[in-house]
This record gives sequence, structure tokens and C-alpha cells, in this order.
Amino acid sequence: MSPRFLADTHIVIRWLTEAKRLSREQIRVLKEAERRAEPVAVSAISLLEIAALAGTRRLEPSAGTILGVLEADPMFQVLPVTYEIALEVAALGPALKDPFDRAIVSTARVHRARLITSDQRILESNLVATVE
Repeated sequence: MSPRFLADTHIVIRWLTEAKRLSREQIRVLKEAERRAEPVAVSAISLLEIAALAGTRRLEPSAGTILGVLEADPMFQVLPVTYEIALEVAALGPALKDPFDRAIVSTARVHRARLITSDQRILESNLVATVE
């Protein structure tokens, strides 16, 4: 079964560390998926983004802690970056400049998943169906 939702990097971090910073709708969707034992996708690129955020000191707790909790949580299913996703990144056009955002949006598009995000640039791009 292909996941219906893909969580943006910051959504994953907030869910695992301070869920109260998520919107009511994001919490509802994630809790419902958890209750139904329905996987929520995470792009493999998010693992790298979490590691990169650790180097900027903008990440508490540490990347190792967050990655360990993410790996152990059966709710999340990490999706690899594939040739199809790379081609989708190339086809996106100039709407998004951040390579992490481009890969995450492309992963959601290829897997036809709604992207759970609070990223204003992604929301304004209208490139993918979202949960805000």
C-alpha cells in the first residue's frame, strides 16, 4: 500500500519533538494515520536535511536522536530517491530553489501523496496537494 501522505522534514521533526507546533489539521492527519496503522511517507532526502540542520545548530535534540527515533517509529516509511523522482525534480521549473524542497515535492508528486507541510514557498507554489 502506497502512503497517502508524505511529511515534510520540519513536520517530521516537530511531530517527534514538539507536536504542539503543528497545525490542528496536521495533527489530525498524523494521529489518524497512527491510529489506523497507516504509514506516512518521508523522503530519504529528509534524512540528509535533518543531518544538515544539525550543523547549523537549529536542531534540538540532536540529529542522531531525531534520526534514531524516526528509524524506530513504525509510522514512518522512508521512500528512496529514484530516477523517476530525479526526473520530476528536473521538470519542476523555477518555482522552488531549495534542493531539499524540490526533492520532497517531487517525491510526493511521483507517489501521488499529499504533502504535510508548513513551508510557505511550497504552499504558494501549488505544485503538490498539501495538508497545511
